[in-house]
Parts: sequence; C-alpha cells; structure tokens
Amino acid sequence: MNTVSTKTIVITGASRGIGAAAARKFAEAGAHVVLAARSKARIDAIAQEITAAGGAATALRCDVSQATDVEHLINAAVAETGAIDVLINNAGLIDPISRLSESDPEAWGQIVDVNLKGVYHGLRYAIPQMVRAGAGTIINISSGAATGALEGWSHYCATKAAVLSLTRVAHKEYAEKGVRVVGLSPGTVATEMQVAIRASGINPVSQLDPEAHIPPEWVAKALIWLCSKDADPHLGTDFSIKTDAGRAAVGLAPLG
Repeated sequence: MNTVSTKTIVITGASRGIGAAAARKFAEAGAHVVLAARSKARIDAIAQEITAAGGAATALRCDVSQATDVEHLINAAVAETGAIDVLINNAGLIDPISRLSESDPEAWGQIVDVNLKGVYHGLRYAIPQMVRAGAGTIINISSGAATGALEGWSHYCATKAAVLSLTRVAHKEYAEKGVRVVGLSPGTVATEMQVAIRASGINPVSQLDPEAHIPPEWVAKALIWLCSKDADPHLGTDFSIKTDAGRAAVGLAPLG
C-alpha cells in the first residue's frame, strides 16, 4: 500500500546524496516533495527534473542552522500544499575530520549548528503543524556514530548521539498526539561525504572499499517504508538497515 501518495514531504539537505535520492523516490511514489538546501541552484535543477517527469516538487533555499530559515521552510510548505505530512531531517556535515586536539573550534561548532541544531529546528517548527493536523512523521537521519566512538569524528559522533536523544524525547512528548518520530541509521552510503571520509584516512571507515557503500536509493526506499504503519514498532528509536532483518523489512537484498 502506498502511504505517501499525495502527501507533502519536506526534505532537508536535498541537493545531493540521500536527500536528492529521497526527493526523486517520494515524487515517483506520488508525493509532493519540498526540497530544501543551501544550494538553491542544485535543488532547482532537481525540482525541475521531477516536474518534467510528471511529479510535484518545490525548491526552497534553507540553511537549517538558522531557526528563521527553517520556520519559513515549514510555513511555506504548508502555505503551498496545505500540510506537512513528513519531515526528513537529512542535512548533515562531517568535514573537517580531525582529532580533538587538532580540531578547529569554529568548524566544530558549525557541525553542531547543522547536525544538531538543524534537527532541533525542524522538530520545533514541524511538530506544531503536525499536532494541529493530528498526524505526521518526522525521520531523523542517524548513524552508527550515535552509539559508537570513531577517531576523528568527535563532532559527528556527538551530534548524532544528541539527535538520537532528540528522537527519543520527541517520541515521548508527541506520540500520543499523532506525531511519529523515528531515526534511520543507514550505514555507509555512496555519497560525497564518503569522499571526505576516505581522504581523511583517520579511522577504519576511511579504509572501506567504495564497493561496500550502499546506494542512496536504498536509503530512500527505507525512508518511504518508515512512513508506513509497519515501522511503528521502531518509533522513538533508530531503525537500521545494516542488518538482514532491517533490510528484509524494507525489501532490500540481505547483506552479502
């Protein structure tokens, strides 16, 4: 059963990687996708591609680290489509990768602004709209870094752990009001982020064969599944597609 047809799906970090793949997949499933990113030119191009193929898409520039930008994004999506049914908090950064004693405090703080505060801003402004509607789904892109320590990734591990806590708190506060909140831990994905990770050479993830990374389209498929009632047992947690059970639930091939 298609649970996203005619729904409004807002996706942050939609200019490339997981966000761009998700926008295309949700549009193919009949949703109106609202692409958000700092790069307006990129999301304009993807939105035009989607509409040329018969889909519905809107591109809105948004810097998730800025609360006013996210507030405008959510309000504009509702004004145009009448609702916000799903928010995918996907925008995230990992570069620059460095050990703690060598890290730049300003750059470290910028990662917090995007990876953590960006998710908070999405929750802050989407939840009231969803509570008023009596329904809605928020998916926070997570990582194994939320519960594991990786050398050189202090900023990424810390922010992803904090996002997992936000997922748990939001579920506790708003599940009874119809708002579904869940995290998705996809494993390593073939995106531009992996280029920076590989170039750092700091921890085992940087040494992985590029063939080990899954395509972003697999993540997009998991995101659509998380919008369904079948995913309800995972609400308030991080759902993983790094296991055979997780992949089977989504309809992906088992681990090799």
